[in-house]
Amino acid sequence: MALKRTNVYAEDGDLLLIKEAAARLGVSEAEIIREGIHRIALAHRVWDEPFVSDEETFDLGAPVEKDEIREAVTRGHEERERRNRGNAA
Repeated sequence: MALKRTNVYAEDGDLLLIKEAAARLGVSEAEIIREGIHRIALAHRVWDEPFVSDEETFDLGAPVEKDEIREAVTRGHEERERRNRGNAA
């Protein structure tokens, strides 16, 4: 991957969070910033075609309740945080 240099203005509080995350993860601040740029770029990407057409559905086997969704998201978030801290479960 070819990298290009650019200048970005950031708030002091954000820079402090980046510095803390880099130290905690043992990576450079630049790596944290590059990952953030990549994530937000993907989050705002517009696809030429929808991921799922109107005719397609996902069979989850049964209705999914709000509590089940909340628990799954919470579990996924906690697992990702453990990985980010280097404590893979």
